[in-house]
Amino acid sequence: QVHLVESGGGSVQAGGSLRLSCRVSRYDYGDYGMAWFRQVPGKEREGVAAISPIGRTTAYADSVNDRFTISRAGDKVTLYLQMNSLKPEDTAMYYCAADVRPFLSLRAPDYRYWGQGTQVTVSS
Repeated sequence: QVHLVESGGGSVQAGGSLRLSCRVSRYDYGDYGMAWFRQVPGKEREGVAAISPIGRTTAYADSVNDRFTISRAGDKVTLYLQMNSLKPEDTAMYYCAADVRPFLSLRAPDYRYWGQGTQVTVSS
């Protein structure tokens, strides 16, 4: 089983930036598609950004397009989410996800492996 651990969350004022990271522990070599999701109380989990196994292709939710950038290290053990121009509505628990099958999927059921989440809070 793949183990994912997120870090980098915190509190920031509107307009600021944060960089989230997700480390793949107990890595078993393979072509893993990866993605970032977020969830707030009372709402369903939202796909934020996805990246192809080799890292050449990305997909974003309309709400974060042109503000967030997903990337992965060449060794495939670390996933990043650079978040710029943050807004209060970006406040959520952010989760890293991975699986061997998805390709640019922003659907939570397409991923079997999940991190524990890291909280992002954006204040006005």
